[in-house]
Amino acid sequence: MGHSVCLDTYGSPSEEEFLAGIPVHGEGSVTPYAITNEASRITLTGVLPLAQLILTRRIHLADNGVLIHFEESVSNVSYSDRPIAWTQHVVIGPPFLELGKTEFRIPVTRSKVFEGDFANGRGFQKPGAEFDGLLCPRIDAGFTDFRVFPNESASGGFTTHLLDPSENRAFFVSWSPTAKLAFGYAWMRQDFPWLCRWEENHLRSDPPWNGKTLACGLEFGVSPTLGSRRKMVTRGTQFGVPCVRWVPARSSIKVKYCAFICPLERIPERVTWDGFDSIVFA
Repeated sequence: MGHSVCLDTYGSPSEEEFLAGIPVHGEGSVTPYAITNEASRITLTGVLPLAQLILTRRIHLADNGVLIHFEESVSNVSYSDRPIAWTQHVVIGPPFLELGKTEFRIPVTRSKVFEGDFANGRGFQKPGAEFDGLLCPRIDAGFTDFRVFPNESASGGFTTHLLDPSENRAFFVSWSPTAKLAFGYAWMRQDFPWLCRWEENHLRSDPPWNGKTLACGLEFGVSPTLGSRRKMVTRGTQFGVPCVRWVPARSSIKVKYCAFICPLERIPERVTWDGFDSIVFA
């Protein structure tokens, strides 16, 4: 399992930004961080020099050992308003992730398959297809139910999902029937209205995957899909929801969310909470 932050791009930058030094997913995941520790709390502060942003992330382990609290702020130190992508890039893998076994629940409404050839012509997802919930259209006219990780020898793809606009809270939960363990995240939907699902199941032969990777990304953020800043801004909205977040000049924006992991005999259908202090499974 892993968790990186995509800031302030999501996916590949434009050719001009790449030549200027902007990496894939932005500087947030590669910049050096100053780290301070205090009891069960850790604070990380990173300066993104090219984006002219400062990211501060505070991580606190709750006394119950089930919850991990996150507080993040993005500060714009420039004198111009900035459009940013800001995605929590969470990925799970083996032994928790198993073909045809690991289950997922995510409260989403409208969804869409990546429009380009994300899987190099070898995937089963129908490019550009729009659909409801987690039943993804396949090229062969069938459907893949994302509530269970596919049981294919090789598969891959990228889909975007709009978290239920009728709910103030959002979450994803994954569950291993082998370990009887649930793992997930909970956040305020207004902060991160999108969840993108990335699947890599021994499909890509090029580095760093080398045909050996089994992973499922559950990436929640302010952007519905991968693309340069220019594409992100010109896209405007998807399903009527903004595709970008603005940070005003010389200002900061803040979010709170949490991760959880605990033993459960079955996967919960819903996750609720009150101020992130306790998680209730239903």
